[in-house]
Amino acid sequence: MTTMTDSSVREFKMPDVGEGLTEAEILKWYVEPGDTVTDGQVVCEVETAKAAVELPIPYDGVVRALHFPEGSTVDVGTSIIAVGVGDGAAAVAEPVQEAVADTPATTGAEEPKPEGRQPVLVGYGVSTSSTRRRPRKGAKDPAAAQDASAAIQAEMNGHGPSAPAAPAAPAAPAVPAAGDRPLAKPPVRKLAKDLGVDLATVVPSGPDGVITREDVHAAVAPAPGEAPGAAPAAVAPAPSPAAPASYDTARETRVPVKGVRRATAAAMVGSAFTAPHVTEFVTVDVTRTMKLVEELKQDKEYTGLRVNPLLLISKALLVAIRRNPEVNASWDEAAQEIVVKHYVNLGIAAATPRGLIVPNIKDAQAQTLPQLAGSLGELVSTAREGRTSPAAMQGGTVTITNVGVFGVDTGTPILNPGESAILAVGAIKLQPWVHKGKVKPRQVTTLALSFDHRLVDGELGSKVLADVAAVLEQPKRLISWA
Repeated sequence: MTTMTDSSVREFKMPDVGEGLTEAEILKWYVEPGDTVTDGQVVCEVETAKAAVELPIPYDGVVRALHFPEGSTVDVGTSIIAVGVGDGAAAVAEPVQEAVADTPATTGAEEPKPEGRQPVLVGYGVSTSSTRRRPRKGAKDPAAAQDASAAIQAEMNGHGPSAPAAPAAPAAPAVPAAGDRPLAKPPVRKLAKDLGVDLATVVPSGPDGVITREDVHAAVAPAPGEAPGAAPAAVAPAPSPAAPASYDTARETRVPVKGVRRATAAAMVGSAFTAPHVTEFVTVDVTRTMKLVEELKQDKEYTGLRVNPLLLISKALLVAIRRNPEVNASWDEAAQEIVVKHYVNLGIAAATPRGLIVPNIKDAQAQTLPQLAGSLGELVSTAREGRTSPAAMQGGTVTITNVGVFGVDTGTPILNPGESAILAVGAIKLQPWVHKGKVKPRQVTTLALSFDHRLVDGELGSKVLADVAAVLEQPKRLISWA
């Protein structure tokens, strides 16, 4: 691959498009080998753990090679396209297949990623990820490097590499280097904590150095002869080989978990096993709120704006937070402090074809009702079109998820990591309701508020939920409580 090192050929590397993301999937190529490109021209679309992003080429020239086909997941910093510039623009484009075959040997080990890089999850802030890539080994041997690349791709497709043979286990260091956190899933970390095991002292046996439950049990098992209880730990791994036998491949379909869905799954597991969740419910008559929505739709000031129940629900939550500011906080684990925030970045959960994303409205507490309507409309339309930027999904403080649009009465939402509360809004339906001493059909909905019990106690959480319900029952409180 001498052309790859020619000074007339420029290698365009996968950029960090999400402020700390470590990889992206190539969704679509807009160019082919032999095509002429100009500075600023979009050459491909990639999906990160946060959103789909179009990548422009930063120079003029002719495409020499596409190093990865569509559907490939590529590490940040890895070359994805070669472009001939100047004299190199006249060279013949190389076949995609040859470029892909040689890529591991030319880029896999020569450009290791900086240490300390962390993936930014879907609107959830920075968090460590158990699937973060490790530097590839054996890069001096092209065949070995290609095998490593294939193993990583297999893992991405849901078929992780087989467990290492017994002699290979000692290759993983028992004590990670300073600042290197042992890799383990949340349930395994909880098990280690319950058993008093320091994960830094456990020898991992899972793929890519991941610590398994069996590794934790092995770390606390007594030496042979000390106690008869060692036998159960020895047979614990036995069920693992039997798992594949339960799959009926003829009648099942495997869907690789990538990008937004993968990041969402990791974030939800992390949140569920980190923050102690409490959920409270209230059923409320929102008939007056629904009447106000219809009146606002006729108001000239709201012409062209999205006016719906979510607008007034969002405003009600903002009013409740202003009355109970301590609820708008986060937990600083390192400092063991509660950080009360004097701004509200209001997250709105949005379902998209690529998965759930949670963009947020910055400084929502400072917006008027018409401004909030405009922000909500822009947020929803941008999310549906897949144009939500990574910055729009960072720094959220509280979130609203509207499950009512699916006809669901309510639910127990999981907190976005780093946030203190999430409000679920159920379907608004006509129901029999006692109003002014008589049973009448009224517009009724059920609200559910989940909150982090480290930050929010039962009294505070109840006050916030009660205030939201009170505003929706009597919208005039938007004025009297302002």
